[in-house]
Amino acid sequence: MLFSRACHARIDFHFGKLYCRSRWSRCSPAKRPWRSRQNHLLVHAYINNKSAWLCVDSGAPVSAIALHRRKHFQLTGTTAGSEIPTRLRINGAFDNVAIAKSFRLGSLNLVEEPVVIIDLGSSNRAARLLHEQEIDGIIGADILFSTKAVLDCQQQLLILKMDPEFPGNAPGVDFRGFHALPMHVSENFNLYVDTSINGTPARLMVDTGAFATLLHQSFVRQMRIPTRETPFTSAAVNLKQRGVDIARIRRLSLGHINIVGKDVGVVDLDGLIHNGLLDATPPVAGCLVQRSSANTMASSISGRAPFT
Repeated sequence: MLFSRACHARIDFHFGKLYCRSRWSRCSPAKRPWRSRQNHLLVHAYINNKSAWLCVDSGAPVSAIALHRRKHFQLTGTTAGSEIPTRLRINGAFDNVAIAKSFRLGSLNLVEEPVVIIDLGSSNRAARLLHEQEIDGIIGADILFSTKAVLDCQQQLLILKMDPEFPGNAPGVDFRGFHALPMHVSENFNLYVDTSINGTPARLMVDTGAFATLLHQSFVRQMRIPTRETPFTSAAVNLKQRGVDIARIRRLSLGHINIVGKDVGVVDLDGLIHNGLLDATPPVAGCLVQRSSANTMASSISGRAPFT
């Protein structure tokens, strides 16, 4: 779910709803993430009993570990005859799958957890330039779905359900008084929310792993929205770095929430948004992240996501 300062919100992966209201009820914390200067929410974990820093990324279908950290964490390959594939296709290229015998988040220990091995070089080079913590990997939708996670980005709390089969929401999570908006879950377990941008209907992917709210370059050009260049670049897994421009949106609407006069990034999202969704009706116009509407955003994630 998503929250702005004027209207807090939460994302429910299981029921495909965006819930909005004016106040947020504090939940019992399981892990406390912190926000990096790249606007990433990082959480401390232990992989095979070794300390790790992971980015909480609702836009990633599966959890991942950096290629150069595979040996450090003593990850093993998948075994012959296993139902888990030996590799997965990520943004057009294939990456190997490995197994973490122990994947510990707070008091929750996931056993024999599959992860994808990916190159996180671009993100970690940026971290070194900013003199901040490099990440060892990503917590993706597979873990967030299966643990029915709740992510409060303002309070910087990640709550994971110890027993997903136990009925009810996470302790302290109260949905009373929220207004629900429909969400769309793709076959790759990406979440999309209906929006309108300067009055034009569109959808945005909810992506806590992105550094800023981004609009697709082609969409912005079709809308004839003026842009200005920046010295910044953006990169995704298995995709080359691309230049980032800035555009000012007159009005971005999410249900009853209207965000007026918002600066957003503009980048070519081809290769990151799949299955023709960039050209669909309505099109997926970009990515929505934590600080798109103000200083407060949170996520509540429930349901199950198979490793595919």
